[in-house]
Amino acid sequence: MNRILALFAFTILLSFTVYGEEPSVGGKLKADLIFQSGGVAIHGYDPVAYFQNKKPAKGKKEYELPWRGAKWRFGSAENLELFRANPEQYAPQYGGYCAYGMSSGYAAPTEADAWSVVDGKLYLNYNKQVQKMWSKDRPGYIQKADRNWPQIPKKDAK
Repeated sequence: MNRILALFAFTILLSFTVYGEEPSVGGKLKADLIFQSGGVAIHGYDPVAYFQNKKPAKGKKEYELPWRGAKWRFGSAENLELFRANPEQYAPQYGGYCAYGMSSGYAAPTEADAWSVVDGKLYLNYNKQVQKMWSKDRPGYIQKADRNWPQIPKKDAK
């Protein structure tokens, strides 16, 4: 019953996320679509911290770097420089949108504490419950999401 309720809630959320905000097909390159709030990528969390600290950590405004249409924040100058040197290594897959949602063809928002590093890549999920579902077949969901990502209706990056 909990799984059905979670899927129902996820479906409702996706309808608001995908259809509530003027999607445009082919409006932006996939590389330019970054999950952001108020212009700040991934809720202001430091993407390097997931690799260095093995946990999410909030970035600081004084360590901010613009990249692909969003402001990225870091917990230290060292993390900012690591990202600047190789942003593709640290940036989350699918622009920081939910990996499970992307496997189903949706650009859903994410929570910072629902994350995984798989084969050296950062994946975020909508929440921990969705992350548990995604974790049951990560390779399969990643394969589906990789196929969907280039064709997903894109919102204009802010």
